[in-house]
Amino acid sequence: MSDLQAVRNLLSSGQALKVDDFSSLGLSRPTLFRCLNKLVEEGKIVRVQRGRYQLAATAEAVDPWVMATRAVPDGVLCLLSALAFHQLGTQLPADVWLAIPKSAYRPKLDYPPIQYVHFSAAAFHSGIEEHQMQGGVVRVYSIAKTIADCFKFRNRLGLDVALEALKDALEQRRVTISDLLTMAKVCRVQAVMAPYIDAIVSG
Repeated sequence: MSDLQAVRNLLSSGQALKVDDFSSLGLSRPTLFRCLNKLVEEGKIVRVQRGRYQLAATAEAVDPWVMATRAVPDGVLCLLSALAFHQLGTQLPADVWLAIPKSAYRPKLDYPPIQYVHFSAAAFHSGIEEHQMQGGVVRVYSIAKTIADCFKFRNRLGLDVALEALKDALEQRRVTISDLLTMAKVCRVQAVMAPYIDAIVSG
């Protein structure tokens, strides 16, 4: 069996493996990295993050949102990614938007591309949901929390993004005003959100 085939066979379980996981093959480091790089170039495996590799077919079957929250244990889908998850508005971000605690380290991943956002303790831990998706579980903020976050970060995203999400959620009756105001308080944007809520409801 060739070294390339041995490396590929070890990845056949579908799991992402670290470089040290290939030690059982008895290959030198230079040989192992030559094999890994060649397989990446051929598109047979992918580098899912620094020092971790996975079969391309398996990696493609795992949603980028799942891969991101798996690679960043404290991460929670937020803002544009949370809007896309809940199918609110028209945002289709290429990057995964991930909330992490204020002082948390930002892991550098080769894939998927991530936009990190630091949240304070109360804002980070409020409104987290877990959903089963292909390839695993994803953590994401609730609709009410996501909308409040969009108003909180309106200078970064644009107020139109927050308003579009708020309008969609209310018109589709997917969120209650009580939940919105609760999360607005958590994010300290109740004074900003309340007039827009009233305008949409009364309109």
